[in-house]
Amino acid sequence: MKRALAVLGLLATAATACSGGGGNVPGVSGNAAAGQVTIRWSTWGSAEDVKLYESFTKDFEQRHPNIKLKLESVAKYEDYHPKLLAQLTSGTAPDVFFVGDDNIGKFVSAGVVSPLNDQLAGPDSKSKPEDFFEGVYGGAKKDGKIYGVPNDTNPEVLWYDKKALKAAGITEDPATLNASKQWTMAKYLDMNAKLKAAGLGGSVYWNWYGSTYSVISGFGGKVWDGGKFVATTDPKSRKALETLAKGYQDKTFLSADLQPASNSGNTQLIKHKVGFYAGGRWVIDIVKKGGELDNYDIVPFPSETGEPMPGAVAASYLSLNKGTKQPKEAFTFLTEFVSKEGQLLRLKDGGAVPSIKGAEQVVLAGNYPAHAQTFLDVRDTGFANYPEEVAVPGLTASINDHLMKVWQGKLGFEQGMTELQTLVDGKLG
Repeated sequence: MKRALAVLGLLATAATACSGGGGNVPGVSGNAAAGQVTIRWSTWGSAEDVKLYESFTKDFEQRHPNIKLKLESVAKYEDYHPKLLAQLTSGTAPDVFFVGDDNIGKFVSAGVVSPLNDQLAGPDSKSKPEDFFEGVYGGAKKDGKIYGVPNDTNPEVLWYDKKALKAAGITEDPATLNASKQWTMAKYLDMNAKLKAAGLGGSVYWNWYGSTYSVISGFGGKVWDGGKFVATTDPKSRKALETLAKGYQDKTFLSADLQPASNSGNTQLIKHKVGFYAGGRWVIDIVKKGGELDNYDIVPFPSETGEPMPGAVAASYLSLNKGTKQPKEAFTFLTEFVSKEGQLLRLKDGGAVPSIKGAEQVVLAGNYPAHAQTFLDVRDTGFANYPEEVAVPGLTASINDHLMKVWQGKLGFEQGMTELQTLVDGKLG
């Protein structure tokens, strides 16, 4: 924690003393001698992910011949933010950059990203503040100020395999139950028990807040309340976490993080060895590789009563370096990147869901999965990681790591909850 605070202190100083661009240095933003401004921007992702930006870049540069875009990508997510922090400290950071929903709070607190309200509401904006769903702002919005715009989203839903459900003797269709408001947590857990009894996995979850907090919400529990972490004390939240712990330990629930490469969660899904797989629109690529597309569909996480409830939405944000020497051109790139037209262009071949209103056709155009509208329903009413949580450096990762010990049975449930509350309170303090 002390090390993190020291880094953030350096960042706050760097924000006022340094810039991500600079002068007429070759290859750096603001090469006025060439009559063209270079805007550096960064994100994470594989070569395949980065390729999805090519059409946007080509279109943007044709319309703005005075702006050259330079993408600086980092392959692995876990390497991205440490590199960006180091660049911000040294004054060499890009003009515009992606920030993950579990990291945005530290950048806001450090004062290294510019508030965007006035520019977003201004005449040059292609993406107004109200064009985005309030819950998806998460930690990018603080005290009414917007420090990052959600560039796209991935609502957490439950993919289900009809063949696996049938093998377990399950005759009810989850999406049909959801449509009639009968998709309850009790129904879902009963299906998981039948899958387990049939020698199959019930559900595969990745160990992140999206799955865990969606289950808590499905039980009617709370994670944060009035700035306090209450997941360990709220009775419904404790019941949700205890249900997860028991399910992991008896193999009803499987942790995708712990499956061997030869029998990964992805493999089990396409080989009909598991009934449910928690994930976003990116799962389409997984099921396409396995064939039999009609076997798969999606449903939101269930609720206590069957009524729709808020679910988790993975988000990342596009932020403006407070030290950029080219704020006007950098904002032009930012607002067009997240605009309706920008997202339609970027996401037509991608596995994400637009964050902006009016671009829904990206999700619905292919008519896959059959209930693709569910992605939009969860996005419209869902929530990104809680602002209280992302404001504390490393807190989400620490919570996930601690819960993994509980899921594996390395910590008893009662002890695990006590220590989890102590961990969170200590980081908050």
